[in-house]
Amino acid sequence: MTFPKVWFITGASTGLGREVVKYALSKGDNVVATLRKPSMLEDLTTRYPSSRLVTVPLDVTDTPSITTAFNQAISHFNRVDVVLNNAGYYIVSEAEGLSHKAAREMFDVLLWGAENVMREAIRCFRDVNRPMGGRILNLSSRNAFIPQVGTVNRVSSALECLTEGYIGELDPEWQIKITLIEPGLFRTSMIQSHATEPIHPAYESNPSLPTRKYRALYPDIEDTHFDGDPAKFAEVAYKLSRLDDPPIRLPLHRVALESARQKGESLLETAENWS
Repeated sequence: MTFPKVWFITGASTGLGREVVKYALSKGDNVVATLRKPSMLEDLTTRYPSSRLVTVPLDVTDTPSITTAFNQAISHFNRVDVVLNNAGYYIVSEAEGLSHKAAREMFDVLLWGAENVMREAIRCFRDVNRPMGGRILNLSSRNAFIPQVGTVNRVSSALECLTEGYIGELDPEWQIKITLIEPGLFRTSMIQSHATEPIHPAYESNPSLPTRKYRALYPDIEDTHFDGDPAKFAEVAYKLSRLDDPPIRLPLHRVALESARQKGESLLETAENWS
């Protein structure tokens, strides 16, 4: 007999996180959806009873509240089986033009916030779940392969290194599996909620520079470039949660696949020609 799994999803209010919440519930699983404003999931909480869906307020930059959210999930469902580390955003800016304050704030969400969620997930999988075990799905980005000029979302590379470090250290007896999902251009509300920094003065006079060309794509970039279906992303995330031996990395969307190929070919070429 297959029992429903319990999901713990960060950044569940909109976009990919919300789609995974909906899909997991439609497949019979139970969900702890965390977000800054639980009222944003009111349409789902009126449709599903608290025995299936629980919303918990969470800001991943507030480390103690992450522990509290996991404890609430455990108290309600007795275990957590799958964690989707999804909270995030990006900034349109030249790398040189990004303030250190904005950069630190981004790292607090996308790296340290995600890392603290991973720590609590591992604690829960190992110390609470019986039998032991669980899955972590860390949302990275195709930018981890080849960064998109004009967007400062370089944290994904740091998250990938950190995640691989965790994978290498975990005791196999704990039955904990971690996958980095590297999505390409999926249609999400992140496009509307991104932050934009002023153009760095040194780049202002030359509209042919790569970052200037990228900035010119806004505000219509979602219509012209972002064509990935979030519902298909949610279906893949669900399938990953069921795999006995999931991949460490999974690029999703043709742009992510092409970025992965280009990165791999570049590394091989460099090794062959210069090593």
